[in-house]
Amino acid sequence: MNKAQLVEAIADKMGGRQQAADAVDAVLDAIVRSVVAGERISVTGFGSFEKVDRPARYARNPQTGERVRVKKTSVPRFRAGQGFKDLVSGSKKLPKNDVAVKKAPKGSLTGGTKATAKATTKKATARTAAKATTAKRTVAKKAAPAKKAAAKKTTAKKATAKTTAKKTTPAKKAAKATARKSAPARKATAKKAPAKKSAGRKTTAKKATARRR
Repeated sequence: MNKAQLVEAIADKMGGRQQAADAVDAVLDAIVRSVVAGERISVTGFGSFEKVDRPARYARNPQTGERVRVKKTSVPRFRAGQGFKDLVSGSKKLPKNDVAVKKAPKGSLTGGTKATAKATTKKATARTAAKATTAKRTVAKKAAPAKKAAAKKTTAKKATAKTTAKKTTPAKKAAKATARKSAPARKATAKKAPAKKSAGRKTTAKKATARRR
């Protein structure tokens, strides 16, 4: 049975050939997309579809017998359910007026919506986290030029302080030199002061000689 025959087989139950073709396409597309994404599809009574990773290995070419290295790859795998196995082996008979695959129990179909809701919430949280990280990076980039400008201002202030210090040091040296020059002059004036005392002594000596006469 190919795809067209499968569509014809379920056309009466789906209400038309086009509706059946759309249903088959939708089911197959959902299975393929889920398995490629690494998800496992399990249908009770029918089987499960999953993605299996095969590591790199060595194999032999059946025609030449040459040993060949096979790269790492991923392959789809289908495992038949127990109900499907029992029907194929003949341990159970096919129902005439009912579906061969067991119907899903009540409430089990809501699990898919919960799973999808969890997946959407995880994606939303990942997106918000990514936005937060990008916002932090932009803030850091904006803050970096401000830090550089502040650093330049502080270096400029230090440079001006150094230049003013260099300018003031020659003035201080000149003041010290003038103070040194004025110090000997003060000492000389201080030494000349005792001459007045000798003149006073001479006048007293003259007065004493006059009295003696």
